[in-house]
Amino acid sequence: MGQEGTRRVRYAGRGRLIAVCAVLTAVLLAFPRVVPNSLVRAGSLLESFLPWLGPALVVLLVLALVRRSPVALVALLLPVAAWTDRFGGLLLPASGERDLLVVQHNVGDTNADPVGTARVLVGAGPDLVALQELVPRALPAYRRTLGPALPHHAVRGTVGLWSRYPLSDVRVLDIRPRGITGPWSRGLRAVAHTPHGDVAVHVAHLPSVRLRASGFASALRDESAAALGQAVEAEEQETVLLLGDLNGSVDDRGLDPLTSRLEEAERGFAPSFPAALPLVRIDQVMARSATVGHIATLPATGSDHLPVVARITLG
Repeated sequence: MGQEGTRRVRYAGRGRLIAVCAVLTAVLLAFPRVVPNSLVRAGSLLESFLPWLGPALVVLLVLALVRRSPVALVALLLPVAAWTDRFGGLLLPASGERDLLVVQHNVGDTNADPVGTARVLVGAGPDLVALQELVPRALPAYRRTLGPALPHHAVRGTVGLWSRYPLSDVRVLDIRPRGITGPWSRGLRAVAHTPHGDVAVHVAHLPSVRLRASGFASALRDESAAALGQAVEAEEQETVLLLGDLNGSVDDRGLDPLTSRLEEAERGFAPSFPAALPLVRIDQVMARSATVGHIATLPATGSDHLPVVARITLG
């Protein structure tokens, strides 16, 4: 075989490798649950960062162009189609329609500027604001700054809800996993009496997850999500809004008890964590008998999360 023939064989081989990577990426995008969750919860870890397989396609495209491989370029159509089908709709522009504007924010228990944080939140003009990691020393600042625009509020444990409209039937949501002992209150439920009808608002902060040598530690989060899903199922109000730091993306199978019962945002990516380099949206706004038309982030506060703001259409 001559030198030119050897070069063609080498290029064809490299092209095949890129094509195989493209097909595998397409499979992961279309069927992420082929990755098991039984041992190290690798499936949940993959699903948490699933949208980031999009930039990986750009790398594969560059390699395919460098190798001048038609096989690889054709194979790349598969993951591009899979990514577009799964996430492309989130890129579409939002409509201006809304009945409610809601803000969700984990304000951070070490936040040194609660007043500045509250000003960012109220500056969005929301009807409802849900907060997590409220600590006693910061609570007066939030009450004072949010109160003029959102005069109705309820706090249970470390979570709170501020509302433009009256609240009633406030109670604690018991979402504590069995493995957590001691004081732990991270859920509340209230009915907001809006001009568009009564809405049950659930505010929650699920346990954190950790990436360890033993795998993706999400068992406590998953157990708490199951308890929260049962509370949603038992909710007597037809319209339900869930605002919370769920410590998981809506693609993560660990949040199935919620995503199977509630609708997620139709538009917008809004990665909210970590605030310094947002990689994933773990702050969620979800609904039953209502539409979350668009979700976006607000400017950074003193928290390690970014606030998210969502447009809600009721009915």
